[in-house]
Amino acid sequence: MKNIQRYYTTLASIAFLLFTLSGFTQKKNEVVFEEIILNLNGAGPTIEVSFNAGPEHNHPMMAVWIEDEKGNYIQTLFVNESVAKGYFKHADKSDGEWTSGTLVRPASLPVWAHKRDIKNDLGNYMPIRENPVPDAYTGATPAGDFLLKTKTDDALPQQFRLIFEINQSWDWNEYWTNNKFPDDEDYKTSSQPSLVYAVDIDLENREEAYELIAVGHGHYSGKNGEIYYDLDNMTTALEITKDVSVVVKFQ
Repeated sequence: MKNIQRYYTTLASIAFLLFTLSGFTQKKNEVVFEEIILNLNGAGPTIEVSFNAGPEHNHPMMAVWIEDEKGNYIQTLFVNESVAKGYFKHADKSDGEWTSGTLVRPASLPVWAHKRDIKNDLGNYMPIRENPVPDAYTGATPAGDFLLKTKTDDALPQQFRLIFEINQSWDWNEYWTNNKFPDDEDYKTSSQPSLVYAVDIDLENREEAYELIAVGHGHYSGKNGEIYYDLDNMTTALEITKDVSVVVKFQ
């Protein structure tokens, strides 16, 4: 009788353990979703950008902006706060532990920075604490999947392009190694360069939703704002983003 009781007690313990572990796994794999609402006073249409994180996503830096069909910058829709303010939580590790502080990283989002075309006192195009991006276009770095809901400042041209740039620091691979450019300090905080996703939108023939595709990458250390239309040596960087799409709404 005691053996039978021990048997059922053991079964109950195993069942409880499996239930606990399954709950832990579910929480661990739970999708993190954030809704970011910005620029409610904008006079233009509502732009909704939906982002689904890929398996290599780990708090990347990102920017979303609009250009006309000829590539002329119109406005920023979103850029993560650390870049926008020139202030990072992980800015310095000289004492062995990460501390926050003022920092600019020209290699982080070089295409967006050069398109914005506002030069700082340091000689590059990144925002700094003394001249940050306005709060209407910034927010904390999303931890995972997110939906950005915002409005453009003004009415848009009939044809325009929406661009999404994303970059994850210290994302090395066999081609973009940590000693590829040993004398370039800006490269060392970027590794694989920023990826650029884009889609062309025609409001005269508006679609229900548009999917952005990866078209190229930025300069590896942010020396210019060119898009390099070559993805051959990009590996894990292409898995930071699962997919990203946009919807344009008129009220």
